[in-house]
Amino acid sequence: MFFYGNAFGKKGTATGEICFNTGMTGYQEVFTDPSYYGQVLIMNNVHIGNYGVKDADVESDSVKVKAVIGRNLEEKYSRFMANASLQEYFEAQELVAIDGIDTRALVTHIRTQGAMNCIISSETTDIDKLEKELEQVPSMNGLELASVISNKSLLISWVTRVAP
Repeated sequence: MFFYGNAFGKKGTATGEICFNTGMTGYQEVFTDPSYYGQVLIMNNVHIGNYGVKDADVESDSVKVKAVIGRNLEEKYSRFMANASLQEYFEAQELVAIDGIDTRALVTHIRTQGAMNCIISSETTDIDKLEKELEQVPSMNGLELASVISNKSLLISWVTRVAP
């Protein structure tokens, strides 16, 4: 299945397991959520980016998704507390994205076909070349990712109360 859209964010090619999020807010938190590590994320809400991005609205130190697919990825934002637009954020984080996709149809396809890898590119429209590159993408099934995304210096503190 092929979808054509508009380049957004960093120009390039990205691959990974495709997944989706249906949240209406909190898109920046989703992009930085370690549970999405290495995945190509479909943002199924119609408008993503309309309130911009803010340095404090993150779940981790960087973007964890490999790429983003959206219907309306917005360059203009309305929140006065925002630090940047979604386009500026994606460029700074070197995140490839595609805009103008019928995300409902794509999510329906995933729900009926199951987990799969995908490729998005703003560098080429050569389907044969993209299919060959996609064939080289390993399955995420069984990958041990905890050591890749975990905090290396986790400090756990226990407080125990002893009854007198």
